[in-house]
Amino acid sequence: MKLLNTWLGRIGGAVGLSLALGSCASAQSAASQPAADEQEVVNAVGPALWRLRDADTTIYLFGTVHALPEGTNWYDARIQRAFASSEELVTEIDMSAAATSAGAMAQAAMLTNGQTVRQLMTAENRAQYEAEMTRLGLPVAALDPVEPWFAALNLTMLPLMQSGFSANAGVDTVLTAQSTGMRKTALETIEEQVSLFDGLPMDSQLVLLDSAVEGSGEVVETLNAMIASWIAGDAEELARLMNADMDDPTLFDRLLHDRNANWVEWIAGRMEQPGTVFVAVGAGHLAGQGSVQDLLDARGYEVERVNQ
Repeated sequence: MKLLNTWLGRIGGAVGLSLALGSCASAQSAASQPAADEQEVVNAVGPALWRLRDADTTIYLFGTVHALPEGTNWYDARIQRAFASSEELVTEIDMSAAATSAGAMAQAAMLTNGQTVRQLMTAENRAQYEAEMTRLGLPVAALDPVEPWFAALNLTMLPLMQSGFSANAGVDTVLTAQSTGMRKTALETIEEQVSLFDGLPMDSQLVLLDSAVEGSGEVVETLNAMIASWIAGDAEELARLMNADMDDPTLFDRLLHDRNANWVEWIAGRMEQPGTVFVAVGAGHLAGQGSVQDLLDARGYEVERVNQ
C-alpha cells in the first residue's frame, strides 16, 4: 500500500474525479449539506478547524475530503458559524471550471511516444496491473494510451466511485454550492494541479502507479479510516494515516511541501488585507509535519484550533 495514503490525502479531488472518470459535477449542481442543527452530532469537536487572526483579518483553515459518501455528516454549528462569518471562500481550484476542463486535461495525460502504459512497466508490475484491471472489471488495455499518473488516478478513484463515494458530496463542492454572495478565490489553476502529476519524472509516475495497483483493493477501507479520523477531529491520527510510507522525496516535495509553502505565501499576503476568509483545502495539507500550520508557525503566526 506504499504511497496510497498520501495519494488519497492530497490529490485535488475535483480534478481527480473529473479527469479519471468524467463524472465530477459542477459546484452549482451539488446537493446542499443539511443545516447544522438538522444533523446528528458526531462528537463534541468534529473536523479540525483552525484560525489565525489579527486586529482586522481572520483566516479560517479547514481540511476537506474531496469525495464522500452521500449523507456524510460533518457541517456542524462550529463550521457553519465560521463559514457564515466569512466574506471569501478559498479553494484549491476554481470549482466551477473543473468539469468543463476535464476533456482538455485528460488530453494532457496521453502518451505521445508511441508506447503504452503497460510497456513502461516491469514484467512483474505489468502482471499485477493487468490482474487488478481485470478485478475492477476493466479491459487490461483500457488505459494503455495514458501516462502512469493518470492510470494511477483511475485505479484509485474507480473503487471509490463503485462504493458510493461522490464528488457531489465532497466538502469543497458542498461549500462552493453554499457560497452565494461570497468572493471566490483559487490557490491553484486546474492546469497547475494537473502539471503536479503530468510533470513528474517517469520513474516517480511508475512508483505512483505501482502504489495504486497494490492499494486498489484497500482504497475504500483506507479512505474510510481517514474519514473517521477527520470527522473525529483527530488531527494526529489523520496525519499518521496520511503520512504512512511517504518515502519518495520527489512526490513529497511536489504534492505536499512545495504547495504548502506556496499557500503560506498567499495566506501571509492575505493577512495584510482586512476581512474574514474561509480556506478549504485537502485535509492532508493541514495535518502532520510540514503542514500549512507548521509553516505558518515557523513564520511567527499563531494558529489556534477552533473547538466551539
